[in-house]
Amino acid sequence: MSKSLYIAATEARSGKSAIVLGVMHLLRASLQRVAVFRPVISDPVDGRRDHDIDLMLRHFKLDQEYDRAYGYTLSEARGLINGGNKELLLESTLNKFKELEKEYDFVLCEGTDYIGGNATLEFEINAAIVSNLGCPVLLVVNGMDRSDDEVCGSAQRTVAVFEERGLEVLGLIVNRARPDFSPETLKDIEARTSTSHQLLTYAIPDDKRLGNPTIHDVIKWLDAKVLYGHGSLDTPVDGFLTAAMHITHFLEYIEDGALIITPGDRMDIILAAISSRQSAAYGNIAGMVLTGGIQPSMTMHRLIEGWTGIPLPILSVEDHTFKATQTLQALHGTIDPEHPAKIAAAIGLFEARVDIEQLRDRLVTTQSTKITPIMFEYNLIEKARAQRMHIVLPEGSSERVLRAAEILQRRNVAGITLLGDPEAIRAQAANLGVHLNGAALVDPARAPMLEDYAKRYFEARRHKGIRMEDARDRIVDPTYFGTMMVHAGHADGMVSGSVTTTAQTIRPAFEFIKTRPDASIVSSVFLMCMGDRVVCFGDCAVNPKPDAGQLAEIALSSAQTARIFGIDPYVAMLSYSTGGSGAGAEVDKVAEATAMARKLAEERGLDLPIEGPLQYDAAVDPEVARTKLPGSEVAGRATVFIFPDLNTGNNTYKAVQRAVPGSTAIGPVLQGLNKPVNDLSRGCRVRDIVNTVAITAIQAQAQRNV
Repeated sequence: MSKSLYIAATEARSGKSAIVLGVMHLLRASLQRVAVFRPVISDPVDGRRDHDIDLMLRHFKLDQEYDRAYGYTLSEARGLINGGNKELLLESTLNKFKELEKEYDFVLCEGTDYIGGNATLEFEINAAIVSNLGCPVLLVVNGMDRSDDEVCGSAQRTVAVFEERGLEVLGLIVNRARPDFSPETLKDIEARTSTSHQLLTYAIPDDKRLGNPTIHDVIKWLDAKVLYGHGSLDTPVDGFLTAAMHITHFLEYIEDGALIITPGDRMDIILAAISSRQSAAYGNIAGMVLTGGIQPSMTMHRLIEGWTGIPLPILSVEDHTFKATQTLQALHGTIDPEHPAKIAAAIGLFEARVDIEQLRDRLVTTQSTKITPIMFEYNLIEKARAQRMHIVLPEGSSERVLRAAEILQRRNVAGITLLGDPEAIRAQAANLGVHLNGAALVDPARAPMLEDYAKRYFEARRHKGIRMEDARDRIVDPTYFGTMMVHAGHADGMVSGSVTTTAQTIRPAFEFIKTRPDASIVSSVFLMCMGDRVVCFGDCAVNPKPDAGQLAEIALSSAQTARIFGIDPYVAMLSYSTGGSGAGAEVDKVAEATAMARKLAEERGLDLPIEGPLQYDAAVDPEVARTKLPGSEVAGRATVFIFPDLNTGNNTYKAVQRAVPGSTAIGPVLQGLNKPVNDLSRGCRVRDIVNTVAITAIQAQAQRNV
């Protein structure tokens, strides 16, 4: 098997970018270092970088310089071919490709875009280059607005041409297929194509949100200025409507998703367009482009600013109306690094329609023993998706939570319940351009289960003097309500803390979820992704000064958490002394905790290497370990680090996170509770929320499957 793949389309607008995105996502989960390479890119416009290369480098944070990611521009390639220097083109491209192949685990190649005006020449360039590189090929056939017979014929001819040139066609994807595209057509393609191996065939339906442009795309395409509706720039655009007639006739042409183009001094059109958003009798327009560099007057500005309806994106351009309309005719949707929801939709659609394991088996011959943060995060999502859990998010109207919920729903990571006023949540989602995709919305104050939850809380806390009235007041709080959903079995886990404190998040869990029978203490770990490996740091968030017994319990809980997430636990009980090299009360505490942890592990039938006291350098560095503690099973290879107190642990994880290049800290992950509840940092990113929900789902899976 090759260490490379060449993704080639057969024509323009095939949605090839989304396929490249999905394949790169798959590869990054299995291989540590992956490079992207385009032998020939389209000629740059205004000095901009190639779109697909820029997307791969930025979204996947590839360790690769842009100049090494392509060979020639299309005009340069044409010049070499027309000048009789085709061999120079092929030789130079091959040399650049081989340099990447030597340095990286895998090289993902992408063919031309077919927007250069000579499709026949571009097809020949692709075929010649891929033949010279020796890569297997994944073909992308455009299925948009084509019958099954047309798709089948196009696929058969394309595979035949590549096979005749001695190329290995690994598989074929019919992309942007019609909704009624028959799965039997894929079988027909396999039956009609003569290959030396099984041809992998998949069909991915057309998704207008991927193929259609957004207001963001319009802004870039026209170099437009945003006047209003900054929070709705992800709105998709389905078509364009140039408005130059009287509003009576203009209103007859309004359709869903239309972008209105009109001179900036047509206040009547502007008012009519905004008003149409409030009327159920007219389509919901996507936005407006005001031409001629003319902006609304101050009185009109006040009127628009005070509008209480759904925000409408309004842009301003210097071009006159005809020129702006002409420019927009060539606009098409792109998937950009700045649009995480669109990226998630593309990857989710790819994963839903492509047999990932089958494709991975054909692409990846060996898996790296090292794991990067991106690989770890990918594996988290995959593990969470394998057995879908239901997670409740109490901070339902938070912008970051809403954006995370959209990604989680699109990736099918978990079922999601958002707590809060449903109307307020929907309004906030619409304002942000977020699609909730079936997430449940529950208002604790009006929920049918409110009285039942209040009774449950009263029974759990009546010994503390709680009255029934107090229980009702308390359970209306979203964090208490969400925790009770988990306690009652109406949700499998809870994630909160993006706008609330750690104490507010975990207090309800301490009150009535309580600890597991085999755990005497609730503690936490951070999953530390450090360049090419993942380890556990505990406890860095909950217990300020654990005693020896508590340290021992934290060690066993942390080892169990490590195993849940695929980390083979080698437990290091950290101190300022290694073995018997130092003395003091803190060293004695760690030595006692180590002995207790070993005894507990033996009693519970756990095969668990535990060493302590250990200094950090002796725990991680094999050379230091051979000097300070030779013969230790843990020293030099520790994967679970137990800190003697919160002060040491919290400072160390933050120091490592900042000092070690490429490090990411995921957590804190709470452990020891009967059911999973996890806390977020108030400075968390959307990505952190997605990861924490996946972690919570995996914890719920582990508890359910015990």
